[in-house]
Amino acid sequence: MVHGRVLFFKPTALKKFLHIVLSITTAGLLVLSCKHPLPEPPSGTGGTGGSGGTGGTGGGTTPAPCSPDTAYFAQQVLPILISNCALSGCHDGASAQDGVVLMSYNSVMITGDVRPGSPGNSELYEMITESDPRERMPLGRTPLTAAQVNTIGTWIRQGARNNSCVNATCDSSNVTFSGSVKPILANKCGGCHGGAAPSGGINLSTHAGVQAKVADGRLWGAINHSTGFQPMPRGGAKLSDCELAQFRKWISAGAPNN
Repeated sequence: MVHGRVLFFKPTALKKFLHIVLSITTAGLLVLSCKHPLPEPPSGTGGTGGSGGTGGTGGGTTPAPCSPDTAYFAQQVLPILISNCALSGCHDGASAQDGVVLMSYNSVMITGDVRPGSPGNSELYEMITESDPRERMPLGRTPLTAAQVNTIGTWIRQGARNNSCVNATCDSSNVTFSGSVKPILANKCGGCHGGAAPSGGINLSTHAGVQAKVADGRLWGAINHSTGFQPMPRGGAKLSDCELAQFRKWISAGAPNN
């Protein structure tokens, strides 16, 4: 009834009206019946090598044991560059000769113009293998050894990754100068503290030179990053716990030339 009047529908109109109402009602029921509960958010306990999903508890991966068939940036390439190239007046952060800084993965890749997979097209590799000694890097210093050049070339050839590893073969029980201490010093310190003009007058390329720094306490203080000492290797990572244990044992035994 509208304003006192009763509305009447013709049979055909009533049938059409009921059909529309039924269609609307059915559609509404279908919408409601297709709704599903919202899925619970992930707990965040996924991730490779840990529980590093969003909102999780941890993350990251543990470096794999070092493989003799792989060149590693953190353990091999960067120490070579820091010890031989990232020096004051050359390619450290402050000097940045020719705009080249060789103190981190990003700076090596960008300013060293490293082309993953192609040593021959990488400026870094070209400069350390230059045949003209007036152009070869490190300029005015002892050239890199064949083994060091090969390590950098292999690293680039294998993709120039920012990779790292754990030295599972590090032995802190059977320690000698020739087999344990000297290789570490040669790899991580020799570029600065070797050759004809060692930095600070400290020559760590001979047993006598190393023993002198053991005697005055500066070797252990520097590599252990002890208070009051300049942390070494300069600009590089601290020696691993196993490497420090090797030095400690060798020094405690009297720093023999064995």
